[in-house]
Amino acid sequence: MPETAFASTTVPVQGEALVPLASFIRPFQRHYFSRLPERPNYRARSYDFAGVPALMPLVRAFLDTCAATETNDYRYLFTLLGSELANNALRHSLSGQPGGTYTLRVRRDKEGLRLVCRDRGGLRTRNTHLAPSSGGLDLGAESGRGLAMIDALATSWGDNGNVEYRTVWLYLAYDLTTSAWNTATN
Repeated sequence: MPETAFASTTVPVQGEALVPLASFIRPFQRHYFSRLPERPNYRARSYDFAGVPALMPLVRAFLDTCAATETNDYRYLFTLLGSELANNALRHSLSGQPGGTYTLRVRRDKEGLRLVCRDRGGLRTRNTHLAPSSGGLDLGAESGRGLAMIDALATSWGDNGNVEYRTVWLYLAYDLTTSAWNTATN
């Protein structure tokens, strides 16, 4: 047989598959990812994400939907900071390893949104609290900007210091007038 007979056939790489992102959403929680405001407002929302970087568009849709009743600036900032927590869970914990998961929980109160990211920890050997990198806000830095950005732009944040199951939280007040974000966008 001539070699050209095989040239038109593409063989997928073993272990790879194309799966629609919507297949990762439980049917009864599809409204968590609509990016539309809900009535009446929810008080709390939680979702377990597979530790796969390809699911970050779903993470951003989840966060954006949680802040859908707020201004565009607030929605963008909340989604940005929440995405950083999710990326840190993937990169700096066992949640980013095969079979890993992490949970995002959002609680609404009348002053703002509180986001909690709980990952599987495990990449550190002793309990310690997180601290932003000293050069984290350097625009030329290739990494280490996430916690520095959260520290600079969130109303408050912290973590549990537990090496086994890390819980990192942030609170973002609805009023951004005193926020560094507000001064940065003017």
